[in-house]
Amino acid sequence: MRIIGIAGFKNSGKTTLVVELVRELTGRGLKIATVKHAHHEFDIDHPGKDSYLHREAGAVEVIVVSSKRWAHICELENSPEPALADLVAHFDGVNLVLVEGYKREDLVKLEIRRGDPDTPVLAESDPGVKAIVSDQAMPAAPVQVLDRADTGAIADFVEAHAQDYVRPA
Repeated sequence: MRIIGIAGFKNSGKTTLVVELVRELTGRGLKIATVKHAHHEFDIDHPGKDSYLHREAGAVEVIVVSSKRWAHICELENSPEPALADLVAHFDGVNLVLVEGYKREDLVKLEIRRGDPDTPVLAESDPGVKAIVSDQAMPAAPVQVLDRADTGAIADFVEAHAQDYVRPA
């Protein structure tokens, strides 16, 4: 299994790029998994649904299963957020993991930028950033700049530069 991060600041287009890369790379025959870091509370089940009622009643873990998919919902309560390595360890049978967010994580990354010159360039301080994906020219960029409109070239870069995933000891 290989892994690469997609990092950038809020509203830079990370999710849109990840979705496009998943489509492109699965079209090339790869099995893709994703990890999305959210900086806010989120729910995958909703009030009135059975799984929500289970959690509301006090269950700290709920598994929902159907013939099409399954989901494991874990309440962290007062526990810390799990490490990326612990989450990636759950994946099985995938070729590539795309990690959205986790910009401070020690892994190979693409930095995505929109034309905002006021946000810091992550590649200037993070040696894990191997290229910048931008919708504007960046002649002074410290790494290669990939055209945001060329998903195929970005996917080629991902395939060439994703790192082999080795679970930390």
